[in-house]
Amino acid sequence: MASLVSIYARALSDVVIDRKLDAARVTSELESLGALLNESGELRTIWDNPSVTADQKLKLLDALVQRLSLSKEIRNFAAVLISNRRIHAFREISAAAIQDINSRLGIADAEIVSARELSADERRKLEEQVAKVTGKRLRVRYAQDHSLLGGVIVKVGSTIYDGSVHGQLQRLKEQLAAR
Repeated sequence: MASLVSIYARALSDVVIDRKLDAARVTSELESLGALLNESGELRTIWDNPSVTADQKLKLLDALVQRLSLSKEIRNFAAVLISNRRIHAFREISAAAIQDINSRLGIADAEIVSARELSADERRKLEEQVAKVTGKRLRVRYAQDHSLLGGVIVKVGSTIYDGSVHGQLQRLKEQLAAR
């Protein structure tokens, strides 16, 4: 199944890259449709039910496209999955496609957790530094965690940069315990 996922994901990312589509819009649309599929057990049941014809699924897809204001590319992508009986893997395929698109465009998702709300200037400077370290353009999500005491924790992919006071205290504790 993994190879099928990568084949469909790569095909979608090829369309996005070759046609110079707005990657942020494509990502948002895939996430919106995926979230709807995730939240609606009834919808998932219809997608996964082999007794529901492809034509019926396509009609349902067209209603969803209209309701969510999805692009023709996302509609066509989902239609191909329906026609090839792969719609049950939509969430997995779209997650792989988003990852491939971001990788090919040099974009990384980052989460920055701070003890307090950061000012716009602090955010800009922090984003510039993280972009310089990673060599990627960032799509940043911010969160607050008052238990950090101060500083920030930056997560980019599977890499974590811990510059929090809590993390520094924890490392100091470990060093003292090792002596």
